[in-house]
Amino acid sequence: MKSPRLLCLLMLCGVALLMRGSPSGAAEPVDPWPGLVQDIFNNRAINDGNDILAIEMPYRAEDAAIVPVTLRSKLAPDDVRRLKTITLVIDQNPAPMAAKFELGSDARVSEISTRVRVNSYTNVHAVAELSDGQLYMVKTFVKASGGCSAPAGKNVEEARNRLGQMKYRQFARADQGPTSGPREAQIMIGHPNNSGLQMDQVTHLYIPAFFVDQLHLWQDNSPVLSMEGGISISEDPNIRFTYVSNGARTFRAEAKDTSGHVFQKEWKIEDSGT
Repeated sequence: MKSPRLLCLLMLCGVALLMRGSPSGAAEPVDPWPGLVQDIFNNRAINDGNDILAIEMPYRAEDAAIVPVTLRSKLAPDDVRRLKTITLVIDQNPAPMAAKFELGSDARVSEISTRVRVNSYTNVHAVAELSDGQLYMVKTFVKASGGCSAPAGKNVEEARNRLGQMKYRQFARADQGPTSGPREAQIMIGHPNNSGLQMDQVTHLYIPAFFVDQLHLWQDNSPVLSMEGGISISEDPNIRFTYVSNGARTFRAEAKDTSGHVFQKEWKIEDSGT
């Protein structure tokens, strides 16, 4: 992830670009995607990904600060390729790269869901890199505004008391065997994930950016999923995903935030789900 200073500079540049006016003085919409392809993906060729990946988000968000998003693999079971990474880009957000997910080589993660902030009407892109090195893109459009500057849902004391608390949930599936097979799980992390654009309602000063920027998940010592997160991930990060069990008896998580805190926890895996 970029340094906090560079992140702030990119945010300011993005705001300036979006406010650029036409010769008549009226603001004109600017499509940031071509520049984002250059900045995030080094101008690599990106193929149509509608046969590779699906992205699901509400067309009109009920709450711009907690917009649900689901990323789902469409690769056939007999496809020799696999998903290596999925990068989620919210084009018009101040820091467009919301998250980059790296999928464990043996975990066969096929679905990831989380919640994001959406700052204005925007295209949202998901770009998958496959094991053959090719990039594939899908997009959707979301109507929402103000998600990055929306006040936190919890007060400062409550957020401090919950900082770093992690919960793991496992969901029962009809096709799940006693020690192996597909599983569906969820990791929840107590963290304010301040965007840097929110205002303290008492002091009227901006709250500094403070968010979970790394998350790593393992079954025993085998990687399942990693995430590089940004300011667009909602308060109390929540990641739900499917993966294939290797028979592991424990599930482990480690999260880090931009202030250097490290949070770790391990759970025993229940055979039947919870």
